[in-house]
Amino acid sequence: MNRRETTLFGAALCFVGIAVGSSPAFAQVTFQSYRCADSTQFIVGFFKYDKRAHVQIDGKSLSLGKRLGLSGANYSGGGFRLKITKTGATLRHARGQVTACEPVS
Repeated sequence: MNRRETTLFGAALCFVGIAVGSSPAFAQVTFQSYRCADSTQFIVGFFKYDKRAHVQIDGKSLSLGKRLGLSGANYSGGGFRLKITKTGATLRHARGQVTACEPVS
């Protein structure tokens, strides 16, 4: 993801936070960038009081709903599945491809 896409995604998430609730607690967001083995890159954002993962991938913004799982945090939506563990993530693309991903500092 280039710097412009990252900036636009961050601005969009901040706008959503302002539009949904003006509470300072609601606006607290955590972002993490990932790079995958198949060269896919994405950014995921988490709002403090929202159980969904907000993802910017393949030029699209998606909200992935939290799903039950035995280990890690599992999210799915829009044909994507994301599993986040302490050591990294696994992404299943809409086209069925599964790839391992690592956080980017």
